Amino acid sequence: MSLSLSEISTVNASFLDDLAAYRAAGFDGIGIWETKLGDDVTDLEALRTSGLRATNCVPIVPSILPNAVIEGTWDVQARIGSICESLDRFARYDPTSVLCLTGARGGYTESKARRLVIEGLKRIADTANYCGISLGLEPIHISQREQLSLIATIPETLDLLDEAGLQEVGIMVDLWHLWDSPEIERHLTENVDRITGVHVADWYADGRNERALPGQGIARIDEFVGVLRDAGWNGAWDVEIFGDPENPKSFWGLDVDEAAQRAYRAIDAIVS
Repeated sequence: MSLSLSEISTVNASFLDDLAAYRAAGFDGIGIWETKLGDDVTDLEALRTSGLRATNCVPIVPSILPNAVIEGTWDVQARIGSICESLDRFARYDPTSVLCLTGARGGYTESKARRLVIEGLKRIADTANYCGISLGLEPIHISQREQLSLIATIPETLDLLDEAGLQEVGIMVDLWHLWDSPEIERHLTENVDRITGVHVADWYADGRNERALPGQGIARIDEFVGVLRDAGWNGAWDVEIFGDPENPKSFWGLDVDEAAQRAYRAIDAIVS
């Protein structure tokens, strides 16, 4: 069993602070966000010294098409090039996977957006293969489709990858995004061999615009952990919490040590 914490969960801390806090809390993995990396020589040495394993890594430009959440160029070809450069950089960190998103349709027609994504995925997949990296395409909750993604379910993700002829590209599962999608238990079970990573967070019952720690919401996280385990998932459980930057009492308002400790206790209680 491997427990990991995605760096967006401690958005205001540095990479070096994250390494120290995550290790001290009990984690053995870190989901690296490229925005936190600085000098690779220094950061790689710090990672090795920490004993943590890089798990599910997130490029500076995470989506092929632009999205309404993370700033970046609107030039699709430049975005694809940036993701490829990120894969080359991440290869030095030996991650279990690197994820990407489709991005939102925006002003494109559905068919044009899909064509651009497929062309981009082929180029990105070629780079991932060359770098020896497991690439995962992440479906996003249907409520955020207009902001972030052409795909919202595992079947939609597989259909897109099949259309692109990319059997080597897997699915980055984020339980916060998928918990209420139709027949999710069956789709997780039937496609466990295609899963490259698992992000874990819970859904607040009041619908607030942030994520709860695993086990502290309504998303039945313990059930999905059991489903994945029974299906044969033996990779990392990677906690990923988005807080509310406008609310100092949200998870993002915690200092890095307290945040890591709370996250570890939450995930450990579910998977142990």
